[in-house]
Amino acid sequence: MIRVGVAGWDYDDWWGPVYPGAARKGFDALAYLAGYFDAVEVNSSFYRPLPAKVARSWAKRVGHLPDFRFTAKAWRRFTHDREAFSAEEARLAREAPDALAEEGRLGAVLLQFPWSFKRDEASREWLRDVASAFAGLPLVLEVRHASWNVAETYRELSEQGVGFVNVDQPLFRNSLRPSALATASVGYVRIHGRNYHDWFRSDAGRDERYDYLYSAGELEPWSERARAIAQLPGVRDVYVITNNHFGGQEVANAAMLRAMLEGKKARVPPPLFERFRAELSEWAEPAPGP
Repeated sequence: MIRVGVAGWDYDDWWGPVYPGAARKGFDALAYLAGYFDAVEVNSSFYRPLPAKVARSWAKRVGHLPDFRFTAKAWRRFTHDREAFSAEEARLAREAPDALAEEGRLGAVLLQFPWSFKRDEASREWLRDVASAFAGLPLVLEVRHASWNVAETYRELSEQGVGFVNVDQPLFRNSLRPSALATASVGYVRIHGRNYHDWFRSDAGRDERYDYLYSAGELEPWSERARAIAQLPGVRDVYVITNNHFGGQEVANAAMLRAMLEGKKARVPPPLFERFRAELSEWAEPAPGP
């Protein structure tokens, strides 16, 4: 099954272009988005470990959608800090994904490493330790530096049962290029945007770095790659997640990808259709309602 989804759901700049502008009080943004997509990638777990009760509340809010899944970023303590972690830190980091797994809602745990994480023996050992800390959970690895693009990387991931994340990102000399690979039963694609100007700019904020709207022509090769991943031996599920979140752009692009993969127009929130009418008119139609 190919599930298309978005990264996160709690963004102030989504009020208006994604969510009804006057509905903030009592509005369930997660349940609203789940009505349009098959998955959502949890961002908040990257910044701090979350308790099991929070994850169980998410599962309850999408209880009417049996095929909906969550993927969750691992706590940055395991991907951006390189001092030895403790067993207690691992326990805390696992609480939310373990709860989602128990609820039957976990698609993958994303180990997202920065571009500066290059392949060497120390990095390979770190990955082995992290994979051990999250043993039993469906892990997928995102690396962005081209040094990882060697056959041994894919062989080691396959042996560990860790999936490989195929990324779209601004391409510089040592950036990992687009691919259609899978090293475990979960295939994964992440669409980051192609904001070359701000990607490595030291004073660029999160919104600036991920401010990019894809054209249909830029997305169509990724729909083809997602189909190719789904056909690889042993692949059970494929997740296609857009991460160019600023101003609701990732929601528009996720809808376009869903339409490409399903061969029919996607239903989208009416305010989103109005905001991105030029891009969406061929690929989507506004859902009934506000």
